[in-house]
Amino acid sequence: MKRILLYCLVLLAMGGCAQQDEFESDQVGNFEALWTIMDEHYSFFDYKQVDWHEVHDRYRQRVSNEMTDRELFDICGDMLKELRDGHTNLIAAHDVSRYWIWEQWPVNYNERLIDEHYLNFDYKMASGIKYQILPSNFGYLYYGSFSSSIGEGNLDLILSYLSTADGLIIDVRDNGGGLLTNVEKLVSRFIPGRTLAGYICHKTGKGHNDLSEPYAYYFEPAKNHIHYLKPVVVLASRGTFSAANNFVSIMKGLDQVTIVGDTTGGGCGLPFTSELPNGWRVRFSSCPIMDAQGKLTEFGVAPDVRIDLNPSDHEHDGILDAAIDILRAATRP
Repeated sequence: MKRILLYCLVLLAMGGCAQQDEFESDQVGNFEALWTIMDEHYSFFDYKQVDWHEVHDRYRQRVSNEMTDRELFDICGDMLKELRDGHTNLIAAHDVSRYWIWEQWPVNYNERLIDEHYLNFDYKMASGIKYQILPSNFGYLYYGSFSSSIGEGNLDLILSYLSTADGLIIDVRDNGGGLLTNVEKLVSRFIPGRTLAGYICHKTGKGHNDLSEPYAYYFEPAKNHIHYLKPVVVLASRGTFSAANNFVSIMKGLDQVTIVGDTTGGGCGLPFTSELPNGWRVRFSSCPIMDAQGKLTEFGVAPDVRIDLNPSDHEHDGILDAAIDILRAATRP
């Protein structure tokens, strides 16, 4: 996995830096540089049915060399929002443009509710992971960000502690993503053998459809480390994004795993960063990552069991309760 990600970054870096000297460092030049970088390197135009040339003409009418940097930044940020991509940001000294739509989605995670009514404020923490065995004798593991480094020794201790549980709940609701290497490290504890994780493409040219044939990548079970192969339920929400989205898509393909909650927030392109003449940076989705069935999950991974929290119930997490019921049924003699 590390070799594949590095390969994609090298390919993009070779193509992404070639455009910089073609544009003046004025407002029009920076707008055109941004549009061209995206036009030549962004991966999902056709998938999202975005007419990028029409977008150019519409926003170019609003740009002039007499406008301020802040005015240009706002116009460019609005243009990037047309892509509906949480991985796409314009980054300047004064602001970062972003496409966040989580406020439109159900709030399906309440940390205080779980801490108080399910864990009784009694839980353990290691490598950014909160864990405990519930009274039902099912393990509960909450991982809030794949940016939190996971130590192999920490995982051994966590899974050793949870080994007496009859089943395990892995909660990645509101996990906004992080490092794909942490996805591999965690998944490797739940697979009995070499497992197809998905497929990756890279850009081969400047055209929107200039993509390589998909090539598979696999995960291996962690050698000489503790594994957990009993029934598992993964909890997801619309706030489960990027690397966490990738984690859910891989776990969904495992026979012993059930996904419960809401469709994930998506984000399946490997992010890459390029620079405009004025020093602003643009971060965008580059190499598309597909699931084991060869499908893009840019718009999310659907759960096996769809359920929302009841916002008026401050004592019960209906998604977690459903996971417990599923594990009871799976482990019933």
